[in-house]
Amino acid sequence: MKTKIKIAIIALCIMTSCYDVLDQSPTDRYSDAVVWNDPYLLNAHLAELYANTPVMIQDAIALMTSWDGAPMNRDDNSWGTIMGFSAQMEGTVRTLEIADEAKYNFGAQAHLLGVKRNGIQSNGRELEWWGNSYYTVRQLNNFIDNAASSTIENVEERIGEARFLRAFCYFAMAKRYGGVPLVTEVQELDADSTVLFPKRNTEKEIFDFILKETDEISRILPSVSEAGRATKWAALALRSRAALYAASVARFGTQQLNGLLGFPGGDAAHYYQISYDASKEIITEGPFQLYNVDADKVQNFKNIFLKKGNSEAIMVKQHSGPGFMDGGSNRWSWDMVECPRPNVWGVGNYHGPYLEMVEEFELVDGSSGVIDKEYAKSRLWTMDELWGDRDPRFFASIWTNGTSWPGAVGGVLGENRIDMHNGIISKEGALIDGRYDSYEGVPAVGDQLVRFKEGNTPNTGFGVMKYLDPTANNMNWFSESTTDYLIFRLGEILLNYAEAAFELDQPGEALDAVNQIRDRAGIARLSSVDREKIRHERKVELVFENHRYWDLRRWRTAVETLTRTYTGLRYMYDAASGKYRLDFIDNIDGSNETPTFPAKNYYFPIGQGRIAANPNLVENPGY
Repeated sequence: MKTKIKIAIIALCIMTSCYDVLDQSPTDRYSDAVVWNDPYLLNAHLAELYANTPVMIQDAIALMTSWDGAPMNRDDNSWGTIMGFSAQMEGTVRTLEIADEAKYNFGAQAHLLGVKRNGIQSNGRELEWWGNSYYTVRQLNNFIDNAASSTIENVEERIGEARFLRAFCYFAMAKRYGGVPLVTEVQELDADSTVLFPKRNTEKEIFDFILKETDEISRILPSVSEAGRATKWAALALRSRAALYAASVARFGTQQLNGLLGFPGGDAAHYYQISYDASKEIITEGPFQLYNVDADKVQNFKNIFLKKGNSEAIMVKQHSGPGFMDGGSNRWSWDMVECPRPNVWGVGNYHGPYLEMVEEFELVDGSSGVIDKEYAKSRLWTMDELWGDRDPRFFASIWTNGTSWPGAVGGVLGENRIDMHNGIISKEGALIDGRYDSYEGVPAVGDQLVRFKEGNTPNTGFGVMKYLDPTANNMNWFSESTTDYLIFRLGEILLNYAEAAFELDQPGEALDAVNQIRDRAGIARLSSVDREKIRHERKVELVFENHRYWDLRRWRTAVETLTRTYTGLRYMYDAASGKYRLDFIDNIDGSNETPTFPAKNYYFPIGQGRIAANPNLVENPGY
């Protein structure tokens, strides 16, 4: 396709080094002949395409390069969408709150409460990856087509990277919509209507395309490249993840719409085998190891997400360069939205992990982490008595009352401790819990809960610790976090391997993989494994990493798992003993906000607007 390509300079810093395109020409537009045969410009354009695939970062669906969004935001480029959906702002935290991991507290995403209560409706919008996806796919197809005739060195690898991004786009679409139109060639405006208005391919055809592509490009891409670029191992990791998704839908789902949705049941073993083989190649031949450097198991698990370039990272999205307030757009906002106080505008703690999520973390001896609520309410507790012998991953993933945090106003706990008490029990036994009340100089409400008390917003008693950098500046604005995002890590691949091995009737291999994860965590090994134990380990190890929501969908357990009420924990400070009395808050989301997952939501709606634009599209059932 002959065209003029606008190079988005801001996208260049997605790689480790920036490409100095500013020296190439005084203009920002270049002809095809120049772009495809100039290594700097070709790489710059590819960097732009990486940026235009934000769905790799926690399934964010939009991009922010300025106050006006970005050209790739085809579905909606409004400020609300940029704020709530982009990879730079709040788009990276969306699946936390619609799964069973956490409650929504604050932010620009209040509409998600309706999704959690009623499910995704026919107008869609939530987590959509259609218009933006096809915009990016069109650019990728153009890149693949034109770069094929380029004379620059290693152009085959650059084409392989573009094919990787295209496969990732289609995987993100398939897990949402099932079968979608598979477009792999440049569409010209004067093409036949069957080209411009394609029908949906089957879900099986889309997944088979993804798996064929990842197989081929794993033989093209290098084993080692600059951080942020796709490699052979990233291609195999995508293959591992996508095949596991397809296998699960084949085993636990049903075919609908003449194959547009689902797979023949007999296909499950085939896809499990692909996932198993890809995972095993990474585990046995790749240069990766579970990060296990620090003697302190809590700090060790934290450092998986804080130490750049560590041994577990297979592919990352680097967050470097200037923050948004300094004119950049290549950082993200995780620290600001999830951190405890102190923070700018008194925000943070956007999401409160449910007590049920907390209880998934076992004790270090392998015994259940479920709390006996009646016994818990019958006595007083120190934080060490309550939480001290829990899985180290709990402390590395979740913060709560008494957690150490720089600058936190700890009150009776001391400085640099998170204070989440909600009420004081006086020495006379009276409960004092007004926002402006105090007892013997101690505020009735801990510093972390002041905003919640003022807004009458229920708090679960917990916050998200994973990925939080204690040295981050959370007093500035959005898009200032510099931690890398792990698109793929070895921990996930071991769990993919365990699940595929078990489903292929190889429980011994599954057990060994799970126990590698548990050994690193610092908790007791399992003596046997079953499907539920593997799923449990996955829920704990990968919490808040954008897996849980999609796992429940592929296992077809979301209806029963997500249609329920959840619980929060209230700490009340006992002035006489210096300990805490506990209370449990049932239905923490609110009496009118009970979460629900309708069965139709195993697939997203195509949408009447898209069907009106392309009558060859067929809507998914239930919409």
